[in-house]
Amino acid sequence: MNIAILAFSVKGLVTAGAVVGIAGLIIGILLGVAAKVFHVDQDEREIKVRELLPGNNCGGCGFAGCDALAKAIAEGNAPVSGCPVASSEIHTQIGEVMGKAAETAERKVAFVKCHGGCDKTNIKYHYHGIADCKKIALIPGHGEKVCNYGCMGYGSCVKACKFDAIHVVDGVAVVDKEKCVACGKCVAECPNHLIEFVPVSADYKVKCGSNDKGKDVMKGCSVGCIGCMKCTKVCESGAITVNNNLAHIDYSKCTRCGKCADVCPRKIIL
Repeated sequence: MNIAILAFSVKGLVTAGAVVGIAGLIIGILLGVAAKVFHVDQDEREIKVRELLPGNNCGGCGFAGCDALAKAIAEGNAPVSGCPVASSEIHTQIGEVMGKAAETAERKVAFVKCHGGCDKTNIKYHYHGIADCKKIALIPGHGEKVCNYGCMGYGSCVKACKFDAIHVVDGVAVVDKEKCVACGKCVAECPNHLIEFVPVSADYKVKCGSNDKGKDVMKGCSVGCIGCMKCTKVCESGAITVNNNLAHIDYSKCTRCGKCADVCPRKIIL
C-alpha cells in the first residue's frame, strides 16, 4: 500500500514538472516570436546621445527625463545643447553624433529677485506650521512678511533642487551659481514667481519683485524697489527700464557700467 502511494506521488511530481516545463517552453517561444514581430529598431544616434547625457533625469530640459531627451534630440525635436546639466564639451560631443554644431550661448543661472532678509522686512504675524511656500501662499495674508511679493523663506525651492544649489539665508533663498545648472525646478516651485534665469556673468541684478507703489513698498521693506526711475535716467544704453513700479534689466543691452547701482537709493541693484 505504501509502495503504491509512493509510486503515485512520484508520478504526480513528474507530471507536474512536465506540465510546468512545457508551459514555460511555450511561453518562451511566444515571447520570442512577439519580440521579433513587435521589434522596433532604435536609432543608433539615440543610444549614443543617451550614453553622453548625465542621467540626472531632472526634467530641466523640458522632457520627462534623459531617455526622452535623447529620443527628441535624435528625432530633431530638441537642440543638441538641450540638456542644461551637461557641459559645453558634452554638447559638442552630442553635436558630433548628430552631425550638427552645438549652439553657443552663455550659461544661465537662477536668480532670486528679493533682498528682503529678516532684518529688512516687517512681519505681520508669526507662522507655525508646514514649511511649504505654496501652502503658505494660500493662507490669508500670503505669508508672514508685509511684502506679499517677497521670498517667504520656507525653502520649497531648496527641496526641489537636486543639485544643492539653493539655500535659505537670513529668510531669503540664495542661489549658488557655481552649482546651479538652470534646470528650472526652483523657478516652477516658487509661488511668488521670484526666481528667473540671468546670464552667469551678470554683474548687476535687481533684487526685488514687488509691483507695489513706492510708499507701500517702504511700509514693508527697507530695500524694496520704489520705482523712482533714477536708474533709467543714468543708463546710457537703455538697458534698464521701470515697468509696473519695478526696475528690469535687459542683459542684451547692459554694458555693466554700474551707474544704475550707484544711484539706486534703495541699494538693491547688485
